[in-house]
Amino acid sequence: MHKIVCIIVFGALAVASALHNYREAQTVHAVGDTIGWIVPSDDAAAYSKWASADTFKVGDVLVFNFMTGKHDVLEVAKESFDACTTDKAIGSSLIDGPAHVILNTTGDHYYICTIGTQCKLGQKLAVTVSGDSDGPSPAMEPPAGPSGSSSSPSAGSTHSSATAVYAGLALTVASIAMAVCIYN
Repeated sequence: MHKIVCIIVFGALAVASALHNYREAQTVHAVGDTIGWIVPSDDAAAYSKWASADTFKVGDVLVFNFMTGKHDVLEVAKESFDACTTDKAIGSSLIDGPAHVILNTTGDHYYICTIGTQCKLGQKLAVTVSGDSDGPSPAMEPPAGPSGSSSSPSAGSTHSSATAVYAGLALTVASIAMAVCIYN
């Protein structure tokens, strides 16, 4: 009987690990790579160049690296993106850096910094999201606001935090299972 319990527990761990790895297959994009989310100093088109060199799929995550209080991120309609206004905002501003945005829908998505004239100086990003994701369907993503954005890492969009929690949980369960199998 104990061997059956051990097989079931280790089998469940294997399935959980496989599902976790499947979910983690989504791509995390650091917006602007090494420059982060700032006013581009040399090239007002820096973010459009960055976006054109990559592909974005449903389930991918955009990470806007910025200092809290210096910048923010707001998803807007194309008209607001072009005019650098918040008139047609989608959701609310993400004010805590780094900000994580899960791309939940296909199509064009537009993001701006709403502080001062930073958008007009080039701190804005447009990405086109395709639906041919190799990972889970958008229904498997954690709940998010209307724009598919998350203002805090606890909403399930932070890759390193989720991995650390999963690793700790898996280690605990594996230790208990091994103790049950060895001592019984």
